[in-house]
Amino acid sequence: MITGHFGLAAAGKAVDPRVPLWSLMLATAWLDVLFVPLLLLGVETIETPPGGGYGASVIHADYTHSLVGALMLSGLFGAVAVWRWGRRPGLLLGAVAFSHWLLDLIVHRTDLPILPGNAGGLPLLGLGLWRVPVASILLEAAILVAGVWLYWRTARSSARPGSWVTPGLVSLTLLACGVVVLLLDAFGI
Repeated sequence: MITGHFGLAAAGKAVDPRVPLWSLMLATAWLDVLFVPLLLLGVETIETPPGGGYGASVIHADYTHSLVGALMLSGLFGAVAVWRWGRRPGLLLGAVAFSHWLLDLIVHRTDLPILPGNAGGLPLLGLGLWRVPVASILLEAAILVAGVWLYWRTARSSARPGSWVTPGLVSLTLLACGVVVLLLDAFGI
């Protein structure tokens, strides 16, 4: 759901144009940014079955991607953003960070715990859209296109005249990167 996450982050610019796009992109990837060191340390794991494929892996991110863990980590991200940019941008960035978990809930198999470390052995969550790759890919593409369109619509009204970095250029770059990532995921590259 990488492409979908970035599409949602781009849409965040329409909510508050003052929030830097880079911070929205970081917010939407925040849980995965923290997942990587825990994966390298063996605290969290990924199981990929033989042959792999789009969405075939089962992710055991029992801390960063637990419901309570995601809420706490998103709150931390939002709190730092409140300190840096103020209340509204901080709330937006905290919400974008938590949107990662919500989008993962839609696509993941039942591998998302409620409590960190799957304490209490509560049922795992996940609606499993990855089991239907075409539907998952179409959902990601739709989120990307909608998010980039909302970004472009908002950014063009505040664009600086004469700047070579135009909303159109940024929008095309976001779309191109999103399509490349989606194709890499879809073809298991």
